Amino acid sequence: MVRVAVVGAGAWGINHVRSLSRTKGAELVMVCDAAEAARERARALAPRARLGSDLGEALAASDVDAVVLATPAKDHAEQARMALNAGKHVLVEKPLALDVADAHAVISASETHKRILMVGHLMLFHPAVERLKAIIDSGELGRVLYIYAVRVNLGRVRQDENALWSLAPHDVSMIEYLLSDEPESVSARGGTYLQSRIEDVVFVNLRFRSGVTAQIQVSWLDPRKERRLTIVGSQKMVEFDDVHPVEKLRIYDKGVDRPPSFTEYAQFLSIRNGDIHIPQVPMVEPLERETRHFIDCVTQGKRPLTDGHSAMRVVRVLEAAQKSLESDGAPVAM
Repeated sequence: MVRVAVVGAGAWGINHVRSLSRTKGAELVMVCDAAEAARERARALAPRARLGSDLGEALAASDVDAVVLATPAKDHAEQARMALNAGKHVLVEKPLALDVADAHAVISASETHKRILMVGHLMLFHPAVERLKAIIDSGELGRVLYIYAVRVNLGRVRQDENALWSLAPHDVSMIEYLLSDEPESVSARGGTYLQSRIEDVVFVNLRFRSGVTAQIQVSWLDPRKERRLTIVGSQKMVEFDDVHPVEKLRIYDKGVDRPPSFTEYAQFLSIRNGDIHIPQVPMVEPLERETRHFIDCVTQGKRPLTDGHSAMRVVRVLEAAQKSLESDGAPVAM
């Protein structure tokens, strides 16, 4: 059994408490949170776990093998490094850090102490994203031309980070994973409508060495909840709609064909409207899969899918986007 402590049992951390209390091979021995209300919620889900108020209690406990950090983003790097230096395996929520230097320091601690470091890029454990990766790699879409992602909602407004750092890690991690590539330049613009110097809406543009371009729109000031990723290929197009309860993926047999020979310019390009295919994707909760993967990596010594190096690549993109944001959209070379 991997004995685990969850640090941070707030709006998202409480889901880690729930997931770990059900995961085979894991024993949730401690939950730490400064807020009494959060500790009481955790007690209802994991009555056998000890309750504490801070990370130090978990690090000092001899019966804790691994720590899950679901704390504010500004604390991720320092707390992950502390836990690794204490000899604990770590699953830390995204983003790993707020700059590349801190991310590198966490990775170094992991490698020095030979402990598993995994970052909670949850969408990479989504069954639909896994299927989408297989579709792209099979060549069914043809050559990927461009991608755009929309992640918007009304609330939850954050005061400790802007919409870029709060929401865009999901889409940056997905796009890099799907393309198996890193962008060569990043630009971003946003707006501060509710709070001074904290962007509520951000538009990020990524340009990859392969020629693929991607756009990410994130906002917590929008009339409707959308979680969509669209990929346009030379042969087909596909849409991932995470808000839809059943039809997560739609594959469109649509495109523009170039005939081998033509006599008139109007015949050069022709629109193709084919069928729409909705593949069946057996759904398992992504957090359940993420938790299971973490426990397997600890027990088997495997490298996590979302290890420190992949997470640092996401931080590198976000850091560049933040620099561009502060320069009114000026592109930042990677």
